[in-house]
Amino acid sequence: MKELIELSAKEITINRNEFLKVKGSIDTNLYYIASGSLRIFVLDEYEEQTIRLGYKENLVVSLDSFLTNKPSNLFIQAIKKTVVKVITKPQIEQFLETEKNRAIWTKILETLIIQQMEREIDLLTNSPKERYDRVLKRSPQLFQEIPNRHIANYLRMSAETLSRLKKS
Repeated sequence: MKELIELSAKEITINRNEFLKVKGSIDTNLYYIASGSLRIFVLDEYEEQTIRLGYKENLVVSLDSFLTNKPSNLFIQAIKKTVVKVITKPQIEQFLETEKNRAIWTKILETLIIQQMEREIDLLTNSPKERYDRVLKRSPQLFQEIPNRHIANYLRMSAETLSRLKKS
């Protein structure tokens, strides 16, 4: 992954609650979080649904827009002041010209897919405790980096339920 991050020639600082991407926009960049934290969410008629959280040393991307060059319904918002390194799609395409780099990229995509599958399993798991335990085991640092209200939304439970689970 280090080779990919080194492609970045641009850094962006996003203040707390500012958006890196909004619904309806096309975003073909990959972002490496140097510091801070982000959330990726969709907004339905009633509420925001957090689908991914990212913090220091994570990669985030609006994958649907990245792959299709079409607008996405995703928002990417800073939870706290965040610095990201920007890696553009043309930089990645050039990077992929060697077989070694294609193997690195494949590993990154495989990791993203596995994380997405784990997320889907979390959503389908019945008990809030099971969802909490799975995320705690998979990403213990999440609980140091992300406020409880965003973790609760991500886990599809109330902040009170999350607080109760953390105490038990």
